Amino acid sequence: MNRRVLILLLLLLPSLPLAPVAALRAEETLGYYRYPAIHGDTVVFAAEGDLWRVGVQGGVASRLTTHPGDESRPAVSPDGKTIAFSARYEGPAEVYTMPLDGGLPVRRTFEGTGTEVVGWTPDGEILYATNHDVTPIGVELARLDPATGKRRLVPLAEASDGSYTPDGKTLFFTRFRFQGSHTKRYQGGKAQSLWRFREGDPEAVPLTADFPGTSKDPMVWNGRVYFLSDRDGSMNLWSMDEDGKDLRQHTAHRGWDAASASLSQGRIVYQLGADLRLFDVAANRDAPLPVRLVSDFDQLRQTWIKRPLDFLTAVELSPDGDRLVLTARGQVFVVPAEVRRGGRIVEVTRRRGVRYREARFLPDGKSVVALSDESGEVELWQLPANGIGKTRSIGFDADRSIHIGRSTHFDLLRSRRIYAAMREWLNTPVAAMGATQSESA
Repeated sequence: MNRRVLILLLLLLPSLPLAPVAALRAEETLGYYRYPAIHGDTVVFAAEGDLWRVGVQGGVASRLTTHPGDESRPAVSPDGKTIAFSARYEGPAEVYTMPLDGGLPVRRTFEGTGTEVVGWTPDGEILYATNHDVTPIGVELARLDPATGKRRLVPLAEASDGSYTPDGKTLFFTRFRFQGSHTKRYQGGKAQSLWRFREGDPEAVPLTADFPGTSKDPMVWNGRVYFLSDRDGSMNLWSMDEDGKDLRQHTAHRGWDAASASLSQGRIVYQLGADLRLFDVAANRDAPLPVRLVSDFDQLRQTWIKRPLDFLTAVELSPDGDRLVLTARGQVFVVPAEVRRGGRIVEVTRRRGVRYREARFLPDGKSVVALSDESGEVELWQLPANGIGKTRSIGFDADRSIHIGRSTHFDLLRSRRIYAAMREWLNTPVAAMGATQSESA
């Protein structure tokens, strides 16, 4: 009997470490977390285009949605039972709701324009931003009663997000929507600012007019308004009283900007880089929220791109007019300008995890210059046009965005040559071009 037990143990021994190793790998799998929303001890956030749920202590998150359409901007109802969110299930972003514990999403708006869920009112209406009733560059706030479907606009111009006081009579809101530029310390005419609108007031009152930069994402708690601002150079968490006085800074991050803040019962969850953080107002304590995903991560699987030219982002003709340099999916290729005459298809770049863009020929036709993040910064790199030889960095300016302009000799004849060559390549059968293996971004 003892001999049989010993043999059985020897057979099982090699397999014993496998389970802990597999579990460890699952626990250490991180994601890119966006748009967190908090209610009580629950945090809902977006990752992989879906909604997830995790506790305020962190841990392994549970996936709430699986639809191929993108879901974002969740907000939990005051009673903690329902999630309102924006999703692109039928095309444009619309407002949907679903139970916090999971269930079938229900479409709530049919506006046909981009709608973004902002939050909930104290009495249980969904607050969302829309440009349905204004110009495409404008934005208004609307309230929607999910029980009756009744919708009404908040009487404010250019309000993109906001938060009500517990009695529902005062709204602190952000004027202007995000202007599309991620420029640090933006102070242009579309810089977002915070305003207050009280029920019965003839007009709204500005609260951050003293600062020309960005102030956004207002959240009300215990007589103070918490918000995000780049007053110290990076977007951090700040607060002020309800009259815009007694300004206080609560976080001091450098580099990454804090984003998408949400408050519940004195705790604020927000995004920093690819991660989530939790700030406790009473304890004045800021800490990372450790979140792990259990997923098949299908977007990371290697796939075959049958028509690489569908992903073309830049094209340029060589000085002699016999070749084209193409930039597609972050890689650079040199191909013959006339397909019918044959020639080599050169894969100029072969480094995984490096993105190249806006490739152009140098005047000698033997080299290509492109923007690359190989070193960790966006730099100009010189590459051999035949794909053979070393690459080298030729400098960059870290304080400015780099853009490679076209040659001043790009005349009408040259543009016609490129157009004719691209028509040939776009009509070339896939077999003649060869499929390209790629890793999903």
